[in-house]
Amino acid sequence: MMTLPDRSVLARHSVSVFSLRLLVLCSISLSLASCTVKPTPYTLSEIKERVALDRQVMYADQEPVTGPISFYEASARALKYNLDYKLKLMEQALAQNLNDVAAYEMLPRVLAGAGYVNRSNDSGGSSVGIEDGIQSLRPSTSEERERTLANLTFSWNVLDFGVSYYRAQQKADQILMADERRRKVAQNVLQDVRNSYWRALGAQKLLGQVDALLVRVNKALARARQVEKKGLMPKLQVLSYQRALLDAVNLLTLRRQDLDLARAELTALMSVPPGTAYTLAEEKEEPLPPVPDNFAELERIAQEKRPEIMEEWYRKRVTANDIKAAKILLWPNLSLESGLNYDSNKYNYNSSWANIGARLSWNIVKLAQWPALSQSLENQNKTDDFRRMALSMAVLTQVRVGVQRYGLALAELEFADESLRVDRSLLQYARSAARAQFDSELEVIRSEARALLTEYQRYAAYSNVQAAWGRLYNSIGLDVLPETIDSNDVETLAHSMKTTMAEWQSIIFKTEK
Repeated sequence: MMTLPDRSVLARHSVSVFSLRLLVLCSISLSLASCTVKPTPYTLSEIKERVALDRQVMYADQEPVTGPISFYEASARALKYNLDYKLKLMEQALAQNLNDVAAYEMLPRVLAGAGYVNRSNDSGGSSVGIEDGIQSLRPSTSEERERTLANLTFSWNVLDFGVSYYRAQQKADQILMADERRRKVAQNVLQDVRNSYWRALGAQKLLGQVDALLVRVNKALARARQVEKKGLMPKLQVLSYQRALLDAVNLLTLRRQDLDLARAELTALMSVPPGTAYTLAEEKEEPLPPVPDNFAELERIAQEKRPEIMEEWYRKRVTANDIKAAKILLWPNLSLESGLNYDSNKYNYNSSWANIGARLSWNIVKLAQWPALSQSLENQNKTDDFRRMALSMAVLTQVRVGVQRYGLALAELEFADESLRVDRSLLQYARSAARAQFDSELEVIRSEARALLTEYQRYAAYSNVQAAWGRLYNSIGLDVLPETIDSNDVETLAHSMKTTMAEWQSIIFKTEK
């Protein structure tokens, strides 16, 4: 007849099996903890591969340059392909995604769970009398050593919903703030293009003349040294001519560097791939509007449209919602919960069941924070309003300074036009009066250099007027872009910008009669 093993023997066997499992788990944990992660720098081949990929992405999907680039096409290319502007678009998209995530946080929670439980011995107990301490029940268990669990729980918390609601409002405002930052980047890019384009166009017109004149000046310098060496002219006179020619070479060289840099800046703004050959359209200079004197109208528009003011206004709502969310947590909290449960324990009378419950709790002590939070909200609103007003004052100053700069730039352009007229007349006179003498030839060259430098100054003055005009646009916060950029090709975008600029100029920048 077989005898069943003693219960204590089974318990010791279960303990030994459980101890063995625990020992194995501890060994695995210690092995993982002993592993060390060493820093691994990128290899040279990986760096080169990354650089090649970055360069490919930087200039990917660009429309090829098929003809001379006008100012509006340069502006369109700068906005469509400029990496800084693309970054702001990505930040705006990220803010939209975060807002979508915040909207889901207001939904109730539905949690699904499953588990496995194994213990080394039986769970159970016995009862003893309270008065006499005598054991009334023999030790028993109502739970298996191994069992599986599953549940599906629905829960909803009033305070969590309130806080999530204000957080979602903050995310929505942050989308608008990101859009204002995008507008500001677009306006700055257009300002930079305006600064560089007209200087680069002047470079394109003058570089050939500058190079040709530099060749002639260097030849004249060589001849002047020969005249000095042979003593054909008084030494002081020859040295004076050499000094004049050297000054001309110096100024022409400096101007040539400025012209080259202007084209390089424009190339970078348009994100044109290195080595791409292009020319700027030899278009007629656009007529410049008169200096506006409707300051009150310009200041009003600036306060309505400047991205910085609008962003600061949205930030006020974000900070106010922070305090509102903190106030929500002071109110009573109502929690609702229901769920479906399953337990594989064979001793259970019901292995599956449903439950529902409600709980109301209130941390009354936290009500003491209410006056401080109310005062914080009031002070925060005042601080935000004063910050916005200080920014508005700076914007109004920028508008008036922008108008004055534009007026000064126009006056400088008029002076440059008059100087260019005089120097061209002097050059024509020098050429007409030139004879075969050496000093006459030097005078012609010097007149040509002076006329060319004056022409450069005239282009610089015109580009300064365009830059001042662009700063005035920027100070008012005017947008010249359609709603979407990616969906438009360069030609369509350039045409849209040209039309919008003309409309703004005819409506806003008009002098009062």
